Amino acid sequence: QVQLVDSGGGLVQAGDSLRLSCAASGRTLSGLHMGWFRQTPGKEREFVAGISQSSLNTYYADFAKGRFTISRSNAKNTVYLQMNSLKLEDTAVYYCAAEVAVRRSDTVLVTTSDYHYWGQGTQVTVSS
Repeated sequence: QVQLVDSGGGLVQAGDSLRLSCAASGRTLSGLHMGWFRQTPGKEREFVAGISQSSLNTYYADFAKGRFTISRSNAKNTVYLQMNSLKLEDTAVYYCAAEVAVRRSDTVLVTTSDYHYWGQGTQVTVSS
């Protein structure tokens, strides 16, 4: 079992930066695919960014490219999402996700059905 705790959300102004954290417990972060998703009321949860178990591979949604950076610290068992140049449309609940890697698979998982474990979500609100 993997437990994930998301944190770092808050109320910021457009153009500001925010760093989200996802602390994992129950097993070490190594050997896990990790990702960030977000959701707004009435919409489906959408992929934001993902990172492979080795950290060598990352992948971003188009809206996140150039502004968001996903990283992981296996020593701290934590995954981060650095968000810069935040826009009003980035307002959402952000969720961390994890899935156990199969053998040496180093791909990036990008759909909600790929992930078995989820954090509770952290609210990010961007104001003008």
